[in-house]
Amino acid sequence: MDEGRGRRPYAAAPSSPARVTPDAAAVARWLRARPARAGGTRVLAVEGRSGAGKSTLAVAVAAALTAPVVRMDDLYDGWDGLQAGVDALLEWVLRPLVLGRPARWRRYDWARGEYAEWHEIAEPDTLVIEGVGCGAREARPYLTGLVWLEAGEQVRRARALARDGETYAPHWRRWAEQEERYYARHDVRSRAGLVIVTDPGGAR
Repeated sequence: MDEGRGRRPYAAAPSSPARVTPDAAAVARWLRARPARAGGTRVLAVEGRSGAGKSTLAVAVAAALTAPVVRMDDLYDGWDGLQAGVDALLEWVLRPLVLGRPARWRRYDWARGEYAEWHEIAEPDTLVIEGVGCGAREARPYLTGLVWLEAGEQVRRARALARDGETYAPHWRRWAEQEERYYARHDVRSRAGLVIVTDPGGAR
């Protein structure tokens, strides 16, 4: 489920709450102008449905900020683990930062079906988190900025399957149903400071 590996142009959605040039440098400047809310760490959450382009943007923004990236894919405990990933994000990453402790989390090994080694980041100035769940309502008090990425379903599915092939194909609907339930509860798009369309010709 590692988000798209290709590079695509970004365009602001017509309904974007903040009208800025939606490239990595612009998102980085937008974040720097906002206060830290997780202790001394500015946290950027990059949200959107599978195949929207989250990892591509997250990696580019992190490079512009010289910041580490935490991937929600490393926190889910399998194909039914979206909520478990949200819980792990709060317990292992966000709440410790507020307390002045390192963020420390275990990477989920998708091949073995279990959590593997631990990773640690000691109180970074800025942290980028990408993936479904990082913009959950429970995470809101800790986030400096929330970015929503979107694209049409056909484009997203094509990207995801091109990226993960047959590994993802049997689970597309299963994961999509979890996304639908999650977004119905958390209404992430309406709370985003930036809305970016990664498929300007086809996104709804």
